[in-house]
Amino acid sequence: MNIKSIAEEAGVSVATVSRVLNHPDVVSPKTREGVLAVVDRMDYTPNLLARGLKLKKTDVIALLLPELRDFNYMEIAQGVEDVAHQKGYVMMLCTMEDDRTKEKEYIENLMTRQVDGMILAFSNLTKQDLLSVKKKQIATVFIGRNSELADENVVYVDYCAATVEVIRHMADIGHKTIGMIVGEKPRQENREKLLGFQKGLQEMGLDYHEALVIEAANNAEGGYLAVSQFLNRGQRPDAIFVTSDMMAIGAMEKIKQSELSIPKDIAIVGFDNLKISAFVEPKLTTVVNPAYCMGLVAARLLFNTMEEGEGQEAQVQEILIQSKLKVRKSCGYMGRLKEIHKKT
Repeated sequence: MNIKSIAEEAGVSVATVSRVLNHPDVVSPKTREGVLAVVDRMDYTPNLLARGLKLKKTDVIALLLPELRDFNYMEIAQGVEDVAHQKGYVMMLCTMEDDRTKEKEYIENLMTRQVDGMILAFSNLTKQDLLSVKKKQIATVFIGRNSELADENVVYVDYCAATVEVIRHMADIGHKTIGMIVGEKPRQENREKLLGFQKGLQEMGLDYHEALVIEAANNAEGGYLAVSQFLNRGQRPDAIFVTSDMMAIGAMEKIKQSELSIPKDIAIVGFDNLKISAFVEPKLTTVVNPAYCMGLVAARLLFNTMEEGEGQEAQVQEILIQSKLKVRKSCGYMGRLKEIHKKT
């Protein structure tokens, strides 16, 4: 079944059928209804890919994520999907596994499929890697800053500043020896958090000790094992900043098993504000990571770029999404529970 068969059955030209399918508003109602009746009766499905290649528009965007197991990445994906669906687009989802080579391969594949736009979350690309994308004029938006990629559309959270706020709060309530459990991935995000940790300590006049920074897998087991390392070394901090809530929950479990008190012996602060963080005991102090909002804003920026970029140079934008510290009992704050908004 093809468009020629539809035209013969309806008694019109192939061009008329094409106009009915692609631009129905330019065809008379009587002709349009006759053609659509034949389309319905013959159960014809247009070849959207072929039509997209011809029109150079596929109504498909792609989202590239570091992985799928992380709750925050799923929140980003939901934000992008909500906007794509509203716009009548399909979203393709790819996982890069923090691998630059795999990321480049995906992009080459997506360009071959002529996607209309791409959103890259926590990308490892360099400026050189993007040349082919620029040449094909594919709209691109990044989630998370990458020092290699200046002058690009980006939506980001200032993880460094958010971590400085955490350390400032921990020092203000009396913690002097502060350790850190930093996730192995995502690298760019956690490098920013480590920098914020160092800057925060310096700002508050506290010492930075390399031995009090442990890198671990970004899951509950990673946090559990990292606290084990602290205790086995005999270098126990009185507070620990952990770069994800899942790691923090694992860290809290190990502290409890060691018959230590949270926050009396070791205070804990996480990052993400997963729903479970309000249900562990003691409730976990954490930084709200606005992942869904980042996905939503990135998708809106992408569609704006695609629309504005037709026939003209679209304006590059950097959009900062604010995080905030949600203070609960695990950090040792004894006053009324509150939220501390990051200073700007």
